[in-house]
Amino acid sequence: MNRILIVEDDEDINKLLKKHLENAGYQVSCAYSGTEARLLLSMESCDLILLDLMIPGISGEELIQLIRKKDNTPILVISAKSTLEDKVKVLKNGADDYMTKPFEREEVIARVEAILRRSKGALSASESGVLEFKNLSLNETSREVFVKDKPINLTGSEFDILLFLLKHPEKVFTKEQLYQEIWQNNYYGEDNTINVHISNIRKKIKDYDEEGSYIKTVWGIGFKMDTSAGRVNE
Repeated sequence: MNRILIVEDDEDINKLLKKHLENAGYQVSCAYSGTEARLLLSMESCDLILLDLMIPGISGEELIQLIRKKDNTPILVISAKSTLEDKVKVLKNGADDYMTKPFEREEVIARVEAILRRSKGALSASESGVLEFKNLSLNETSREVFVKDKPINLTGSEFDILLFLLKHPEKVFTKEQLYQEIWQNNYYGEDNTINVHISNIRKKIKDYDEEGSYIKTVWGIGFKMDTSAGRVNE
């Protein structure tokens, strides 16, 4: 059974989320501050974190950064902050997905299910489990990525976007297609999620390969692997 940690200081919202998730078959732990969440995470692991940003003690943004220094536990932010700037900042810091309050039960459960499917490697593995492209190597089975033999730390969503593009290196995908493939939810045109995750992937690759071009922007259409001087091997 998947274990989910809810980090929300509003007691009513915390209890409501706990009820919805338990009814959907999940094991749930609750924290009411960032400090309490950090303590719980030091004592037990979880498969997913539902996180509010405006919480006492350690803020939601700070907690994301602390978590990402240690592991890639998926993080779904549920916050009243609704500006594009807030969403972009949080996604850049390492959150996997972002929802704004108020929320509907069905959407919360759908997003939780989609994130957990991805984190458990729901995408079918290739025969060898390894994809190579230029100086990058991706192991689909262990969910590890290396650039010039140096490991890079991708979030679950970043990994799945890169994996999907590597599996279809010659094809251009729109933001809508990528969003629906990875999150399996309806795409909203104003959502900047895909742009932010692509930017994060590029930056992390560039830290070890400044000269290489990996993900190409096809202006007016979307994104694809830059196969102009590289290839994918399985």
